[in-house]
Amino acid sequence: MKYFALTYDVVPGFAEKRMVVREAHLKRIRDAHDRGELMMAGAVGDPPEGALLVFRGESAAAAEEFARTDPYVTEGLVTAWRVRPWNVVIGALRHAPGEPEPVPRPM
Repeated sequence: MKYFALTYDVVPGFAEKRMVVREAHLKRIRDAHDRGELMMAGAVGDPPEGALLVFRGESAAAAEEFARTDPYVTEGLVTAWRVRPWNVVIGALRHAPGEPEPVPRPM
C-alpha cells in the first residue's frame, strides 16, 4: 500500500464560510476513514489556511475522487487541490481496518 497527500488551498475567511457544508464534509471524512482509505485529515494553520488529508491505497484514485466530490470543493471553498505520493520515511500510522496491528521492531 502507498500513501497519498491531498492538500487544499482555501478561500479567505474559510473557517467561517465552511460551516454551511462542514457536516457533509465531516461525514465524508468519517466514511473514508471507516473504509480504511483515509488515515489522517485536518486543517492547516490557525485560523485555517488550507488542509492536509493522508490517504492510503494502491493508487491516488480514492484521494482524487474524494477531492472532486468534497462539498468544500464543489461549493467553491477550495481554490486549488493537489494529490501527491507521500513516501513515509519514519513513523507509524494507524493500520487499516481488517489489517493486523503493526508489530514494533526491536531497536
